[in-house]
Amino acid sequence: MIAPSTNTIVEPDFYRMTVPGVTAHIGRIHIRDQDMGGDEGMERLLEQIREEIGAACERVLTCEPDYMVMGMSAETFWGGVEGNRRFVEQIHDITGLRTATGAEACERALTLYGARRIGVVTPYQPVGDANVVRFFGEIGFEVAAIRGLRCPTAVSIAHVTEAELRAALVEVDGPDVDALVQCGTNLSMVGLADEAERRLGKPVIAINAATWWMALRDNGIHDRVHGAGSLLREH
Repeated sequence: MIAPSTNTIVEPDFYRMTVPGVTAHIGRIHIRDQDMGGDEGMERLLEQIREEIGAACERVLTCEPDYMVMGMSAETFWGGVEGNRRFVEQIHDITGLRTATGAEACERALTLYGARRIGVVTPYQPVGDANVVRFFGEIGFEVAAIRGLRCPTAVSIAHVTEAELRAALVEVDGPDVDALVQCGTNLSMVGLADEAERRLGKPVIAINAATWWMALRDNGIHDRVHGAGSLLREH
């Protein structure tokens, strides 16, 4: 798994959802400037990801993994469907391995649930939200509402409280919304999504749970995981 060096949530999330015989090994993408203020800040952050991702892949390859997981979601939504496809091809060119991305994992999950209209919560700036809306629109889902939390730095994403996330979910929910999606792998949402599904009576897809689910199922691992939402528990 590759993740930004500023991310403190995705690694423990994957550990809490692991199953016997499966291990996640982390390659860190060096982030030198974690400022994410405004659209320009978010664009600079992604430029750093693109510059460093090859080295991170090459380092983690030395443990001889069977599969790759992208532990950052923004880059997998960038540029819509074509952007995600190019990203997967890039990682395959470097590693020779299949890759789970947050964007594709959400697509699979929403299709499985038969959702059409969705509400989305992100930690992103407006440019990030626009790319999320573009991706979902291109694959046939309507974003009924999106709440970008405009986190000022890459590390500050992990400091968003459960109360703030609960309020954001309520803000993007509605009677005409089929499912809720949380983007941003540094947001701590796995346990909260499980709770929210029971309270709201609809799928709440936490990006880390969806990506881990995709990675397990792609490798023929069908163990059920509890406490991380219905996707891993029931599918």
